[in-house]
Amino acid sequence: MLNIIIYIAIALAALSLGYIFRRYIAERKIQDAEAKAKHILEQAQKEAQDKRREAELESKDLLYRMRQDFERSTQERRQEITNLEKRLTQKEENIDRRLDLLEKKEKEFELRQEGLKKQEETLKVKDAQLQALIAEEKERLQKISSLSAEEAKQILLSRLNEELNTEKAVFIKRQEEELRSISDKKAREIISLSIQRCAAEQAVESTISVVNLPNDEMKGRVIGREGRNIRALEMATGVDVIIDDTPGAVTLSCFDTVRREIARLSLEKLISDGRIHPGRIEEIVDKAKKEMEDKIREEGERAAFDSGVNGLHPELIKLLGRLKYRTSFGQNALQHSKEVSFLIGVTASELGLDFKLARRIGLLHDIGKAVDHQIEGTHAKIGADLAKKYGENQEVVGSIEAHHEEAEPKSLYAVLAIAADAISASRPGARRETLETYIKRLDKLESIANLFKGVEKSYAIQAGREIRVIVQPEKISDSDAINLARDIRKKIEEGMEYPGQIKVNVIRETRAIEYAK
Repeated sequence: MLNIIIYIAIALAALSLGYIFRRYIAERKIQDAEAKAKHILEQAQKEAQDKRREAELESKDLLYRMRQDFERSTQERRQEITNLEKRLTQKEENIDRRLDLLEKKEKEFELRQEGLKKQEETLKVKDAQLQALIAEEKERLQKISSLSAEEAKQILLSRLNEELNTEKAVFIKRQEEELRSISDKKAREIISLSIQRCAAEQAVESTISVVNLPNDEMKGRVIGREGRNIRALEMATGVDVIIDDTPGAVTLSCFDTVRREIARLSLEKLISDGRIHPGRIEEIVDKAKKEMEDKIREEGERAAFDSGVNGLHPELIKLLGRLKYRTSFGQNALQHSKEVSFLIGVTASELGLDFKLARRIGLLHDIGKAVDHQIEGTHAKIGADLAKKYGENQEVVGSIEAHHEEAEPKSLYAVLAIAADAISASRPGARRETLETYIKRLDKLESIANLFKGVEKSYAIQAGREIRVIVQPEKISDSDAINLARDIRKKIEEGMEYPGQIKVNVIRETRAIEYAK
C-alpha cells in the first residue's frame, strides 16, 4: 500500500514537473517568436526607411529636372514674347512712317493740283493776250501793207509757229528736268520704304559655344581617366573642348559652326544621360550628326516658308538650311538671304514686277556660299550652276550669277538683286571683315592638311594655333606620321601668313573590334 502511495506521489510529481517543463518550453518559444518578430519588424522598418529615402532622393532629382525643364521652357517663352514685342513695335513704327509718307504725298499732290490750276489760268490769260495781238497784227498789216488777207495770214502763222516752237522747246526741257527730279525722289522713296518694311536684327556669329553643367564634378567625368573622354569627343567632332576655372560651364571652340553645334548637342546629351565613355561618345555624336541633318532641312524649309517661296528642289532646301551655319564677314548668310528676299520683293512690287519671282531670286542669290568651301569658283557662279542644275528658270539663274556684277545683268530683276544685296550688306554693324578673314585662314589650314595622302580628316582648333590631323593607320606608319607632320609644317610655312606659331598634331590610331555571341 505504501508502495502504491509512493508510486502515485512520484507520478503526480512527474506530471507536475512535465507540466512545468512544457510550460517553460512554451514560454521560451513564445519569447523566441516575439524576439524574431521584433527583429523582422525592425528590419522591415529599416528597409521601409531606406526605400523611403531612395524615393525621396528620386523625387528630389525628378523635381530638380522638372524645375530645370520648366525654367528652360519659361525662358524660351519669354524670349519668344520679347522677340514678338520687338517685331510688333517695328511694325507699328513702319506703319507710322508709311502714314507720314502718305500724308506728305497727299500734300504734294494738293500743291501740284494748285500749281496746275494756276498754270491753266495763266495759259488762258496768255491765250486771250495772243488772240488780241493777232487781231491787232492783222489790222496793222492790212493798213500799212498792200498784202492780201491770205498772205498776211501766212506771214503771221509763220511767226507764231517760230514762237511756239521756241516755247515748246523750253517747256519740254522744263518737263524733262521735273521728271528727272521726280524719278530720283521716287527711287529714294522706294528704297527707303523697302528698308523700313524689311528691318531685321543683325547678330554677329562667334566661334565658341558654352555648355552649362549641373555641377563642377561633371567636368571630371567629361575629361575622363587620363583625358580619354575629352580626346574622344574632340576627335569625333573636330572641335576644341576647353575646360577651365569657369564655374558650371564647358567651352567649345571651332570656326565651323556646324561641327560646333554637333559637339554642343552631343555634350548636352552625354551630360543628361550620365554615361560618358569613348564608345558612348561616338554613338551620341553619330546621332547628333543625323539630328543636325534634320535640323538643317527644317531651317531651309522654314526660310522658304517665311519668304513665301514654293516648289524648291529638296537639295536647294538643304543648302538653304546650311546657310544658317555660314557667316559672311560676320553676317549670318541665311538671315541675309531672307532679308534680301524681302527687300527685292518690296521693290519689285513698287515697280509693278512679279514679287514672287523677285523673292525667289533674293532667297537663292547666295546659295553658292553653302558649298563655296568645297567647290572652286566664286559663290555667284557656283550658285548659278546649282540653281540651273536643280531646275530653276533662266531669270533666276542669270540674276544669281550677276548679283555681284561678275556677269552682265540681263534683266531688271538682276539689277534689283544687286541693289538689295548691297542694302542688306551695308547695314550698320551687319558685317565684320576680321571674322571672315579668320574663318578663311582656318579653312585654308585644314585644306593644306587634307592635300596629303593618307589623311582621313583634319580639324583646326585652338583658334588656329593647332591643326589636328587624323591619318589612316593602314596607309601611314608611325615613322611616316613623323615625316607627314614635318611636311605639313613646311607647307603651312610656305603657303600661309599667320601670327605666332601653329602646332601640327598627327594622330595615328588602330582599333581592334570583336563581338562576343
